[in-house]
Amino acid sequence: MENRFVYADNAATTPVSREVVEAMTPYLTEFWGNPSSMYSKGREARCGLDRARETVAEKLGCAPGEVYFTSCGTEADNWAVKGGARYMRDKKGRSRVITTAIEHPAVLRSCEALEREGFTVTYVKVKNNGVVDMDEMAKAITDDVAIVAVMLANNEIGTIQPVAEIAKIAHAHGALMFTDAVQAVGAIPVDVKALGVDMLSMSGHKLNAPKGVGALYMKKGIKIYKYLDGGGQERMMRSGTENVAGIVGLATALSNAVDRLPDMERVRKMRDRLADYILANIPHTIYNGDPVERLPGNLNISFEFIEGESLLLLLDMAGICISTGSACSSNSLEPSHVLLAIGLPAEKAHGSMRVSLSHLNTDEDVDYIIEKLPGIVKRLRDMSPIYPGDDNI
Repeated sequence: MENRFVYADNAATTPVSREVVEAMTPYLTEFWGNPSSMYSKGREARCGLDRARETVAEKLGCAPGEVYFTSCGTEADNWAVKGGARYMRDKKGRSRVITTAIEHPAVLRSCEALEREGFTVTYVKVKNNGVVDMDEMAKAITDDVAIVAVMLANNEIGTIQPVAEIAKIAHAHGALMFTDAVQAVGAIPVDVKALGVDMLSMSGHKLNAPKGVGALYMKKGIKIYKYLDGGGQERMMRSGTENVAGIVGLATALSNAVDRLPDMERVRKMRDRLADYILANIPHTIYNGDPVERLPGNLNISFEFIEGESLLLLLDMAGICISTGSACSSNSLEPSHVLLAIGLPAEKAHGSMRVSLSHLNTDEDVDYIIEKLPGIVKRLRDMSPIYPGDDNI
């Protein structure tokens, strides 16, 4: 098979779709007014903003007034965790935060910031398959908890968490429930009412919208501190002139992603075919995460006796884009905190590969990865001083 380009790192970011570009263009070239302005040019932009909010609300299963636009998923995470915890401390006297050991850095760093303010944060462990230990979670949530923050699907190993069950426990103790759904939205069905959460974050660039736009769902009646002071946009909660074109792009991308959810079964089958081949034909490999309760396009495998960075670079030379973990923290030389949390030793965590397929990938893409991967793994192992040399690949 001749060299081709295969993009298989959709958990890091996705290409902006043609439909999204077309939807955004009028708000960059014609309807460019400030949506807070009362004259016609501003009203044109406001109409686009309002329609986008209605679309996002419809696809998440909530009311338009419960959708707040942000600059990204990280901002939405920070706002929900910090704003919710601080409000609950000041108004309810609650000073504990519950989260898990495998959250996105946006949540973990927010929790660390709260710890410096005097909050007590409990990091509930996950089992070896990456699913949260519900016995520990139930014990951790008590009447002094301000907020529980558990991601819906993990960005590295794709594990889907029992968020609806956790939300019931949190609410029974009067705590807020927040879920980071950045990886889940557009990949699996997401309905905020069915999940029972108070807040949920999402990001545009994970579902073929541009970078620099996200959203926070906040259930009506929930009170947290506002995020930005200024002109009072987003119903006085998040000031700053709205990124109308980006928001229109986000709404278009979300609508398209929800409409094509049935195609994710095809993506899951491609993922499983790749996983089955690797596990059957490349020795000394470890499948990370739950094989069933995970995102349909996510595959995380550790190859013993090699470094993930070297694997990434050689695959890139062959035209294949994958990740060794989260692209949000790929500059770090430390092993993945997620893989360590599921019990993987550091030396094996360093040899991990994350493949994240999308609806844009094809069977031919998987065939090409299967063609190139074994030889690259063998080449790297042959250079390893600790490799026992018993592979037949």
